[in-house]
Amino acid sequence: ADYQQYKEYIAPLGIKTIRLQGGWAKCEKVPGVYDFAWLDTIIDDAKSRGLNILLETDYGNPIYPGGGGFDLAGGFPTSEEALAAWDRWVEAMARHFRGRVRDWAMWNEPDINPHHTPEDIARFNIRTAAIIRRIIPDARIAGLSLASTAPQLFDRCLKVLADEGALDWFEWFIYHCYTRNPDLGYARTELLDDILKKYGARAKLRQGESGCPSETTHRFALSGYPWTELSQCKWNLRRYLGDLGHGYESAVFTICDFNHIGREINRKGLLRADETHRVLGPKPAYFAVQHMVAIFDNQLETLCGAAAALIGEKSYCYACRRYDGTGGLVVAWNCSEIPSESTDPQSGTIVVRGVPFREPVYCELISGAVYALPDGAFRQMDDLAIFHNVPLWDSPVVIAEKAILPLA
Repeated sequence: ADYQQYKEYIAPLGIKTIRLQGGWAKCEKVPGVYDFAWLDTIIDDAKSRGLNILLETDYGNPIYPGGGGFDLAGGFPTSEEALAAWDRWVEAMARHFRGRVRDWAMWNEPDINPHHTPEDIARFNIRTAAIIRRIIPDARIAGLSLASTAPQLFDRCLKVLADEGALDWFEWFIYHCYTRNPDLGYARTELLDDILKKYGARAKLRQGESGCPSETTHRFALSGYPWTELSQCKWNLRRYLGDLGHGYESAVFTICDFNHIGREINRKGLLRADETHRVLGPKPAYFAVQHMVAIFDNQLETLCGAAAALIGEKSYCYACRRYDGTGGLVVAWNCSEIPSESTDPQSGTIVVRGVPFREPVYCELISGAVYALPDGAFRQMDDLAIFHNVPLWDSPVVIAEKAILPLA
């Protein structure tokens, strides 16, 4: 993707962190000569727009024998010469961006290369993180960056980190999650939480990459299914609000479609782009995420167990409350199936405890529409708020105190 094409769309989206790849092979085309100018342009512009940078250290560099591949799944550097060159590049990049980049991430999706064992992954994380910590002592480092949520893989990685005394070097451990029903992924992430507790890790889980295509694709995650722009909206909202409800920091993948040379265009973008990287404009998913971010900002705390919804076969529901006490909200959706093309709601009842409402309104996040509740649809009984005949479907809807919404 071309940053210059999509940069104007980032700040209006409301998201405050951007994930960027360091690109060893792009930075060092001649041994020992580093060109960070292309990355300077992006990072300096992103920071001028108020964005925090999460800078990823990857991939390999074929100019060195045994230097690994320059693309996803290409493989770690393996030769002594290439490993020493990797160390020098990581150090040069850390020195170059010290003071501008505090948050760093390890090699992206190392587990999709079948030659990488969990032990290899953990030790390569230690090798890389040690350099960054030496140059930037207050760096916050996201470890592992796994494509999988497999508990055994995660456990074996953490065992090496714990045995080597490096477990607490990491602020987060990143996983990626792609399931056709986005709500089905949390059974696995809860197991990962249990593994973190077993090792006494201070780090938190962080969803580092997840998003849905807007059409049928034949490669990449979630391929081979007839996705549409509507089901992309529903899937994304369920993933990101599901992450929030489970306490995971979340990443939207991705800002725009990108042409993965030799494969096909990855259509998970919020912006539509062509094969030349030219952005053609926003998809409905861009506005759905924008509406979500406008409501679910850092002024809200998530309340576990404070809400329940009754709908269809299975639902997910939780409440949030503003830290300043000015109001709260509840979000709910039918999570029983893969997001559908249906726009027909079911009627449900939502009960919220401990979040008083005075003037609640109904918000549909895909369109951004806000509606007054009909007479008789809401009752406040002591610390219980009861909402009757709420239109609920397989995409998140919100009932919020009107005063906390950023209404025009």
